[in-house]
Amino acid sequence: MRENKTHLALTLNLTYFNRMIRYSKYHYCTTFLLPIMVVAGFYLGTWWHFMPGLFVFGLLTMLDHWVGLNTANVPAAEVDHVENDPFFKNVTFVWAIAQSVFVLWAIWMVASGGLKSLWDWKGFIIGCGLVTGGIGITVAHELGHKKSKFERFLSRLLLMQVSYMHFYIEHNRGHHVHVATPKDPATARVNQNFYAFWWQSVVGSYWHAWAIENENLRRNNKPLWHNAMITYTLLPIVFCGLLTVIAFAMDMPQYHWVPVFFFIHSLFAFTLLELVNYIEHYGIVRKQLPDGRYERVNPLHSWNASHLVSNFFLFQLQRHSDHHHNAIKRYQVLNHYDESPQLPFGYPTMVMIALVPPLWFKIMNPRLQRWQQHVYLPTSA
Repeated sequence: MRENKTHLALTLNLTYFNRMIRYSKYHYCTTFLLPIMVVAGFYLGTWWHFMPGLFVFGLLTMLDHWVGLNTANVPAAEVDHVENDPFFKNVTFVWAIAQSVFVLWAIWMVASGGLKSLWDWKGFIIGCGLVTGGIGITVAHELGHKKSKFERFLSRLLLMQVSYMHFYIEHNRGHHVHVATPKDPATARVNQNFYAFWWQSVVGSYWHAWAIENENLRRNNKPLWHNAMITYTLLPIVFCGLLTVIAFAMDMPQYHWVPVFFFIHSLFAFTLLELVNYIEHYGIVRKQLPDGRYERVNPLHSWNASHLVSNFFLFQLQRHSDHHHNAIKRYQVLNHYDESPQLPFGYPTMVMIALVPPLWFKIMNPRLQRWQQHVYLPTSA
């Protein structure tokens, strides 16, 4: 009898826990655990620097598997209320401020000589990249789609900290227009491994952003020096240079390592972004219409993942199908669609799989073929 009561109590507690984390809006605050871990790891030293990486690619993957999916959508009658709740917007604002302070702290620690060994450097760069790339670019992505000038400013501020400001132009005015077509450098082709895709997306997106801006200037009869890409290319360099000069003026012993840290950390951060791009759009192609145009984007045209826990940390980014269907929609009201192509795991797990091309193709190509058959596309592209 006592064992039965204990089992019942445990079941009720787990049920309560699952209900609490599924319906509480405060779970988005868990994102702040990551920078806290990086700071704690720095002061604890040695292998503690790798705590954020182990958390993301170890514990989060297990929690995703244990807790499972959340395919529930906000009821239609509550969408306006939830979308207009200032809490959700304020979380992203606080993140933008917190990350900016965090980056300044990280550069201060580097300049002061706080990293003693190569392993310290590796762990610290990975941790900082997970903060600014894993979550920071996600927040920048969310804010960059909004109409508010303040939100768009914060988006650019976050992107400057990872040397990827052209994303603000290319993602909104390039990727969302050409997604799931051969014109989009951020859509991975069938049987294209991540390493080939990285070059295609990083280089192609940068130059496409220049083309978008040049076309905009031509259309509005503005001179070339009005091109925002000039500012977006130079601003991270100026930002890093200014911090290096300040560290030098303050006679900090390792001031010369500031640019090394800033740009290597940026490389890791935007590589995380490109891994996510690869995962979100691998092999998906929209139907081409008789007039040469492509069908309108709908929820079938992006891979979806409604894994509950990892969506907490990524502000529902994994509900990517609905995001492309309605880009201005705020993260808290994005819908799950059963008919969307579904990823087998959340992003932390899929990132690790994408780094091993044979494993990726073995898992994803059969799923892609089933999607192609579902939308009556050919099985090769």
